[in-house]
Amino acid sequence: MLKNWRALLYLCLVALILAACSDSEEGTEEEGDVITLEYWQYAFDAKVDLMDELIEEFESENPGIKVEQTNFPYDQYNEQVAVQVPAGNGPDIINLFYGWVPMYVDSGYLQPLPQDAFPHEEIEDEFFPLVEATKLDGEYWTIPTAVRTLALLYNKDLFEEAGLDPDSPPETWDELEEYALELTKSDDSGRLEQSGLAWEPAQQGHHWLRDGLTIQNGGQVLSDDRREVVWGEGDAGLEAFKYWLSFPTDLNTSEVGFFTDDVTAFMTEKAAMNIDGSFRIGTLQKDAPDLNYGVAPMPGKDEKSTGASFWTNGITADVEGEKLDAAVKFLEFLTSKEVMEKWLDGTGELPAREDVAMQDKFTEDEIYGPFIESLPFANAHFFVDETKERDLVIDAADRVLLEGMSPEESFGILVEETQALFNEYWSER
Repeated sequence: MLKNWRALLYLCLVALILAACSDSEEGTEEEGDVITLEYWQYAFDAKVDLMDELIEEFESENPGIKVEQTNFPYDQYNEQVAVQVPAGNGPDIINLFYGWVPMYVDSGYLQPLPQDAFPHEEIEDEFFPLVEATKLDGEYWTIPTAVRTLALLYNKDLFEEAGLDPDSPPETWDELEEYALELTKSDDSGRLEQSGLAWEPAQQGHHWLRDGLTIQNGGQVLSDDRREVVWGEGDAGLEAFKYWLSFPTDLNTSEVGFFTDDVTAFMTEKAAMNIDGSFRIGTLQKDAPDLNYGVAPMPGKDEKSTGASFWTNGITADVEGEKLDAAVKFLEFLTSKEVMEKWLDGTGELPAREDVAMQDKFTEDEIYGPFIESLPFANAHFFVDETKERDLVIDAADRVLLEGMSPEESFGILVEETQALFNEYWSER
């Protein structure tokens, strides 16, 4: 994804949002009493296929509303929005990664969720607290169908081969290091042949560091008002950073890009363990059906915490009148208990409503149970710019791994640059 997508969105959306939405509304097919809604989400096969089924179900229950789905590849999504919206081809309802929501709010692209349909008290009582990551200026701008947490995926066959009990995965930081060492294989020249723990900052690694390890170690990334980066206060953040880096450095159990990436390495049994999200289960079931793997809660330390994230649906700014009523009805459908259960079965993402996710049939599930177990203490970082914040973590790792910089110096730069990003964001609001 291009690094300048934030600027591109600002330039295109702020200047042209009113005209674009007007053109989009004029170009929307409304024949007779039928209202047509444009729904956009990124192109993830399981989600696209399931959404097609859900749209068909919704339309059969609401014959006066038609929903058309448009998809773009993940790495082109924001650029396509910036290009298509000024051309009058924008959506009425859009599915966004939660870390992008502040950018879209500041661009004037979203409208707050109507409180008569989505009361704040109801959201905060019924949904997991992590959804509050998209509450800005006292408003909820989006609502998710599902959420994702991180957990430890491990290969049971490779555990047995190494003499480890496949029913006793690591539970602590120390045990994770010990298991990773036992599960690593290298040739006579020291070349890695089997990674004990897959390690990829650009995938879920940055979430694991920020919202898993740091908080588990008693630290905090942001102040309560989300304005100050307090990651560097005390020793907890730096210790978490060093621990995170120990796998590709001191322990030599991991490599960036080993067998392409962590997902591929784990699926092809070249990595024995991986920190990954619940959404990966659908991919494993489809692409590696014979893989004998287990799932365990994230190995912890002083505090309980795991990284969490979600994709979330919002209504664009100029949707109004009967079309707004139809859009609200579609969002209510997407956040219903029945749809959340189907979404878990179809995509591996977890129900966003607590009473749905915590049903026995889910909490006791061998695969999904460990992910759901972590939801009450899951943390979703407040991103002001998800792409740039992820890149800053990758850069911090590269300075140590590729340039030989000390972890202390590199972490200091990471904290400083992240604060600069937050200063820029808040100064523009």
